[in-house]
Amino acid sequence: MWSGGYIAVDWGTTNRRAYRIGPDGGCDAEFEDEKGILSVKSGGFPRAVAEIRARLGDQPLMMGGMVGSNRGWVEAPYVPCPAGPETLAEHLVVIDAERAAIVPGLSYLDGNRADVMRGEEVQLFGAAATDLVPADCLVCHPGTHNKWVQLAGGRVTSFRTVMTGELFNLLRERSILSDLLVEDVVPGAAFRDGVRRGLSRESLSAQLFSVRAEVLLGQRPRSEAASFTSGLLIGDDIRAGLADVDHRQIIVMGRPELTQLYVAALEEAGRSAREVDGERAFIAGIREIVRQVR
Repeated sequence: MWSGGYIAVDWGTTNRRAYRIGPDGGCDAEFEDEKGILSVKSGGFPRAVAEIRARLGDQPLMMGGMVGSNRGWVEAPYVPCPAGPETLAEHLVVIDAERAAIVPGLSYLDGNRADVMRGEEVQLFGAAATDLVPADCLVCHPGTHNKWVQLAGGRVTSFRTVMTGELFNLLRERSILSDLLVEDVVPGAAFRDGVRRGLSRESLSAQLFSVRAEVLLGQRPRSEAASFTSGLLIGDDIRAGLADVDHRQIIVMGRPELTQLYVAALEEAGRSAREVDGERAFIAGIREIVRQVR
């Protein structure tokens, strides 16, 4: 059902991105909106899917992301690591009546540590299939829940999630620091100072409170608080992500406004990093999965 073209959908918690892919594999139309899965009311997914087709055409849909979670349209059970694109293709959840398929996420279990991902796996395999990343590397995938992913032979062998983006949003919206975190985050001196603090082994919660104290006592300008706090969280994130990792170069993949922050932070940690556009990787990943099922 995919040979005549299809629509690739990256359907997350708060946002939705859709791309019309022609028979030649090229993207000739797309859109993005804020109709993530949390905005879809119970029983509302058929209508939400119809909206996509109304905008991009009456084509089959290949969907990745939180649309396959237990809060999405139809649950696509996690596939355990190690896994490659062929593994995802084998475990697609097909909704025949809607001419649609949902890509499963990945899971990882190692002793007492458990982890899951949905959506990032499509970008990872797309990047590997098109040589945007080496077959063997460490990929940092920033977002609401940042991922540190080990690729070996183009397959995901393990990964670790750090809730950095969500923590920053909670601090900005609901914490005692909220009135300080109103400026845009930029990778300047204050951000890098925060990164260095975050890379230390001091208590993160104690350092977060010190942000308020430093401003109150005139040790830091209010205008620097957001960038410093972001750097503090990302520095702590990097410290966790680089534990027991020996890759010299790290790939940072995702949206440019986030990847530039992590590249700057990794430089403070003395590591070389290269950015990869996550949107381009997602389209390549869906294309590779479709190739595997044909």
